[in-house]
Amino acid sequence: MINIRKLEAELWESADMLRSGSKLTSNQYCMPVLGLIFLRYAFSRFKLVEQEILANRPMRNGRKLPVEASDFKAKSAIFLPKEVQYDYLVNLPANVASLQLTGLNGNTLGSLGEVVNNAMELIEQQSEQLHGVLPKNYTIFAPELLSELLRIFNNSALSEVGGDIIGRIYEYFLNKFAKNVASDDGVFFTPKSLVKMIVNVLEPKEGILLDPACGSGGMFVQTGDFVEQSGMEANSKMTFYGQEKVEYNAQLCLMNMAVHGLTGVIKSGDEANSFYHDAHNLDGCCDYVMANPPFNVDKVNVENAMNAGRLPFGIPGVDKSGKSFSNANYLWISYFYSYLNENGRAGFVMASSATDSSRKEKDIRQKIVETGHVDVMVSVGNNFFYTLSLPCSLWFFNKGKAEDLKDKVLFIDARNYYTVVDRTLNEWSEWQLRNLGAIVWLYRGETDNYKRLIQDYWRYFSQIAGKYDNMVWHTENPTFEDIFQAAKSTETTFANSLKQHQEALKATKKRKEKAELKAVVAELEAQVTELRESVTVAEEAVWLTSKFGYDGVYQDIPGLCRIATIAQIAEKDYSLTPGVYVGVAETEDDGVDFTQRMNEIHAELAKLQTEANQLMAKIQQNWEALK
Repeated sequence: MINIRKLEAELWESADMLRSGSKLTSNQYCMPVLGLIFLRYAFSRFKLVEQEILANRPMRNGRKLPVEASDFKAKSAIFLPKEVQYDYLVNLPANVASLQLTGLNGNTLGSLGEVVNNAMELIEQQSEQLHGVLPKNYTIFAPELLSELLRIFNNSALSEVGGDIIGRIYEYFLNKFAKNVASDDGVFFTPKSLVKMIVNVLEPKEGILLDPACGSGGMFVQTGDFVEQSGMEANSKMTFYGQEKVEYNAQLCLMNMAVHGLTGVIKSGDEANSFYHDAHNLDGCCDYVMANPPFNVDKVNVENAMNAGRLPFGIPGVDKSGKSFSNANYLWISYFYSYLNENGRAGFVMASSATDSSRKEKDIRQKIVETGHVDVMVSVGNNFFYTLSLPCSLWFFNKGKAEDLKDKVLFIDARNYYTVVDRTLNEWSEWQLRNLGAIVWLYRGETDNYKRLIQDYWRYFSQIAGKYDNMVWHTENPTFEDIFQAAKSTETTFANSLKQHQEALKATKKRKEKAELKAVVAELEAQVTELRESVTVAEEAVWLTSKFGYDGVYQDIPGLCRIATIAQIAEKDYSLTPGVYVGVAETEDDGVDFTQRMNEIHAELAKLQTEANQLMAKIQQNWEALK
């Protein structure tokens, strides 16, 4: 079984080591490396489909007829001539010029970079969706560097396209590049946990999906995954449309969709500037709208935006000149609403300030609230983005709300609920996403979904317990709290064993003993990692059931969630800030007398100030002596 996380990290480390040894910047390196991952995907997909075709291929003169481009088109796959196939490229000799190869246009291919450029042109010839999209600047690489990059992605594990291994690798690299590569026109990558939260709440099944600020296409990819996991085929159920002003980002998007087997219509350039163009003529037509637009944009021309329409609630505030909008956030919000059909749903990321901005924006927000189509509002904490540390909000509209929910909005304050990735980045783990989604299910009365999640927790813990004999529950009917304690105890036992074996490994000098200890340490490291994850999952199970029980009974939780009516929202001046409604979580009494502790702190502070004054006097005295 492939350890996908380990594979991702190893491939990135290898590729990034090559970059750091070259003179190329991350910006120069990003697109061609992602292009090679796409090329590797195309080859794996080609070989898989080729096997399927050959299995039923008719015979002639005792030999099967060769495959043709039309055979692949019938299976929604790209036909690859020999010159494009990855094993051909990776096995080319160092002296490519000696082969006297010619390109698509009859030109001589004198270097490996020129051969890879030609391969990209040949692929574009086979796919209308990819025409003009793939990178063709591989001559920027030294031949040795490009050859090594091709070798890195020749990993046999990447042949397993059925498990979407290469799609995962592409997203992983896109994620990594996003930390270093930010376009001047905006961020091209929306963190996966935010995208998955949007998709999980909207629950797309079939119809038209528009992302009018699509960046690298994360909304399409996660929607495709959601639909496929529901047992349906994404390309037959969903129609994907995207707009992206920055052509570089649109190219990333189309490659991203391609490595996930998705097709869509993506427009880029000036005609795709969503402020001034409805590039696909989808106003009022969309079943789903998802987006992470650039926040707080100014200088958007009032006249051009008004001529483009999609402003059902009037225009936001303009600046002193009267020619530009002072902030485009409510332009986006109006567009997202306007694109929806009579039962459409929208989910999007927005600056936190938009939930209670004033003046014209407040008037628009009031009108939106009064439609009854605001469904869910979620506050997100700091550090969820790679290029900004500010908090944000997730907004959800639903024109097809159930009758009993038309007067209600669910508010979730998730600012204190996240997993720390590193010093500058937070995210929601998979189980945290499911827990937040469970709150939405309960708000909608979908308790069966909640109970299935609880069953998934039990199933997970049963599998873990089956691997470790010493993970035992001390009760016949354990709670998740019992499981947490058992997992924690087992993890501690294995961690102590790992430490002992690591110390023994350092101490031994015998080659055979060292090899045996290395194997034991590697196995223990994997087990400790798995057990630590089980402890974390148990914590999430406790978090959820301590609030809503094992059967899923919704209740407002101070500091976390509350269902408010439109009348209650009106009382709060139509604010859509979750914190206004959910309040502050109750804190347990720690038994400390506040007044007494404050007196102790003041006494400690006074003592420190006295010592500081004495030290300063001593320093001054010494300084005077030196004069």
